[in-house]
Amino acid sequence: MKKGFSKAWRAMVPWPKPPGSPRYSACHFCDTLHDSFPVAEGIAARCVRCGALLYQNRPASLARASAFSLAALFLMILVHVFPFLTMDAASMRKNLTLVGASTALMEEQAPILGSAIILFTVVAPVVLAGGMLYVCFPLMFGRAAPFARHVAKWMYRTEPWNMVEVFLLGVLVSLLKLAKVAEVHFGMGFWAFAGVMLCMAAAVAGIDREELWDRLEVAGK
Repeated sequence: MKKGFSKAWRAMVPWPKPPGSPRYSACHFCDTLHDSFPVAEGIAARCVRCGALLYQNRPASLARASAFSLAALFLMILVHVFPFLTMDAASMRKNLTLVGASTALMEEQAPILGSAIILFTVVAPVVLAGGMLYVCFPLMFGRAAPFARHVAKWMYRTEPWNMVEVFLLGVLVSLLKLAKVAEVHFGMGFWAFAGVMLCMAAAVAGIDREELWDRLEVAGK
């Protein structure tokens, strides 16, 4: 049983190269053009002129990207279920959630800021994590999900708008000021949100873009 599982696992690892005309990769720093060819697992292809990274065959890339994306989606549920912050001031306690904070900003004549928090800290991470899981999980078995290429395009378009770490930094700066007037406690939602940040970073770094597009092209045929 263990030997059969090992063989099935190794079948998911190879990075297929689409057949056809020669492929090239341009260096992002010096624009040197290179022949694009598959590399062994754990090996990176670098520019012959400046040594910059061109692409890399990361170990268990699809499994890592899928696992971290699924973990991020699960943690996003915890973010909305549990309080984000708890503030005690003048014998009054206030539990604050992420959506509650956005709603409060909208009610306080700041609709743009409230909407931005929802868009950049809720919608964008869910789209990125959900898209990564939708695209990568079927590719583990050599199959492409319906409209996987379009989903991958939108997934990478939303990546720059995933501002979880920026929001956390802003929260920490704000807490330095709030600590002078109230006692602030981190809730389970805050730690879950920090976990989302780490999982999203690991999911995006789990698979190389060139590998992903090659797998999509081969599986889509």
